Amino acid sequence: MQGQVLKLGDVVPNFSADTTQGNIDFHDWIQDNWAIIFSHPGDYTAVCTTELSRVEQLYKEFNRRAVKLIALSCDSVESHHGWIKDIMAYGNFSYPLLSYPIIADPSRAVAKLYGMLDPDAKDAKGIPLTCRAVFIIGPDKRLKLSLLYPATTGRNFDEILRVIDSLQLTATRQVATPVDWKQGDSCMLVPGVKQEDVGKMFPKGVKIHKVPSGKVSDEGGTLGHVSSLNET
Repeated sequence: MQGQVLKLGDVVPNFSADTTQGNIDFHDWIQDNWAIIFSHPGDYTAVCTTELSRVEQLYKEFNRRAVKLIALSCDSVESHHGWIKDIMAYGNFSYPLLSYPIIADPSRAVAKLYGMLDPDAKDAKGIPLTCRAVFIIGPDKRLKLSLLYPATTGRNFDEILRVIDSLQLTATRQVATPVDWKQGDSCMLVPGVKQEDVGKMFPKGVKIHKVPSGKVSDEGGTLGHVSSLNET
């Protein structure tokens, strides 16, 4: 993939760009929120149309979590506005405009900054198109998660919403989320939690799962599960 490779924990590059909701400075646009930037190979493509429609359906869920959404495609703002009509019609929305902006990146400047270009997918002029990338960015402007999908595979935005729930929870609590975790499910203690602090930190208690190897954590081979933390 062409362009720089962003690593988890990196401060994401800032940029100025035209969007369907006006020109933005990306870092200023994020403010103190979480943000997701997700790219698309091109306007009017079938898979992309379904994806943007699904994101619009989930917009209130992301907004409730203080997550700002912004899409990117290598076409112009004018092209984006025409495409939005298809997106809204596909989703049978009763209003005409998307709730989130789409970046116009015909020069691939932003795509290069974020390493989104797919050298195997090119437009009619032979210029590389963007892959289906997802970057989740924290309020500190640092990269928390990145995903890359091929052009033939649409993304699962319910999974991305689940990941946001995990990232936001684990950013403030000394827990990790196990396989298939969903908001409201039990969590796991991180190894650094001292036994004498568990009662104060988790007054509802911790369920301990013994494992044969004794090597799972610093607590003598145990898995500590914490009940739902939604109310705290």
